[in-house]
Amino acid sequence: MPSLNLEKVREIHDLPFTTLIYRALETHHKHQDPAGVQACSLKSIKTGSCPEDCKYCPQSARYNTFVEPEKLMDKETVLNDATDAKTAGASRFCMGAAWKQVKDGPEFDQVLDIVSEVNEMGMEVCCTLGMLGGDQADRLKDAGCKVYNHNLDTSREYYSKIVSTRAYDDRLDTLKLVRDAGMEVCSGGILGMGEGKDDRLGLLLELAQMDPQPDSVPINSLVPVPGTPLEDQGKVDPIDFVRTIATARILMPKAMVRLSAGRKEMSDETQTLCFLAGANSIFLGDQLLTTPNPESSKDFALLDRLGLRKLHPDEARKAQGKEIVSPLAPA
Repeated sequence: MPSLNLEKVREIHDLPFTTLIYRALETHHKHQDPAGVQACSLKSIKTGSCPEDCKYCPQSARYNTFVEPEKLMDKETVLNDATDAKTAGASRFCMGAAWKQVKDGPEFDQVLDIVSEVNEMGMEVCCTLGMLGGDQADRLKDAGCKVYNHNLDTSREYYSKIVSTRAYDDRLDTLKLVRDAGMEVCSGGILGMGEGKDDRLGLLLELAQMDPQPDSVPINSLVPVPGTPLEDQGKVDPIDFVRTIATARILMPKAMVRLSAGRKEMSDETQTLCFLAGANSIFLGDQLLTTPNPESSKDFALLDRLGLRKLHPDEARKAQGKEIVSPLAPA
C-alpha cells in the first residue's frame, strides 16, 4: 500500500473506537462477505524438539514445558485427522512441524505425500514447516499445498527480544519463495509478548507493505505457557486486541484476518467484537498445535447466534478483483 508509514497506521488505530469499528466494517463489507467466516483446522504433525528459542513457544527444546517430543506422524494418522476436520466443518487443513528449516530427505518426501492426499480429499492445504530453501516451495506447490504460513511474530524492532535463532529477513525470504512458487502467503503475529503499541502497528505495517499483501493474516493472543520465558505475561486487553483486528482489516482489505490462538480465553462478546472489526476466519479443534482452543460445537453455536455462516475458500477469493480503497479516504 503506497505512502503508508507508522504515523498513518497509528492514526487509524487511534481513531475513536466507534469510528474505527465503522471504518473496519465499511472496508469489510466492500471487500469481503460480511456474513462469512472460514473454518480451518491446524494439526501438529511433528511436535517438540525444535532448536529455535522463540520465547513464546512450548515446542522449543531449550525450555522445560509439558510438550513431549514426537516424531513426524505417519500418513494414515494425519489423513484420519484431516477427515475428522472436514467432517467437523473445516475447509482448510493446516499442518505444522516443529522444524527450524525444512530439510530435503525422507521426512519432507513424506510431508509431500501427505499434502497430495489431503489435497485430493478436497480440502485446502496449508503448511507451516519453518524456513524453506531451494526448490522446496515449488515442490510443496506441485504436491497440492495451496497456502504456506510463516509468521513475522512482531515488529522488526522488537523481534530480537523474542527470537535470536532466526533473523527477521530470513522470514521475509521464505515468504518471497512462497509467493514466487505460486502459493498463497499466510503471515501474522502474536500480541501480548511484552511489546508496545508501536510494535503491534509495526507488524501490521510490515505486512501491509508487502506487494502483494498477504492472503491471510493470523492474529494471535499469547497463551503463556509454564516453562517458557513468557510464562508470566498478562493477558492482552480485549479492546486493544479488537483495535488490532480492525486496523489489520482496514490496512489489508482482501486478506482473511484469522482469529487464532488465545480464543479459549476470550469471551463470546470479545470474539463478537473481533468479527465486527473484520475477523473472518477461525480455527476449529480443541488444540492449536499445543495450546488449547474452544470446542467446535461452541464455535458453531456462537456463529449461529450471530447469524454468520461457514465460508468456503473459493467464496473468500471472489473479492480479489475489487479495488482497494485507501485506508485514509473519507467515509
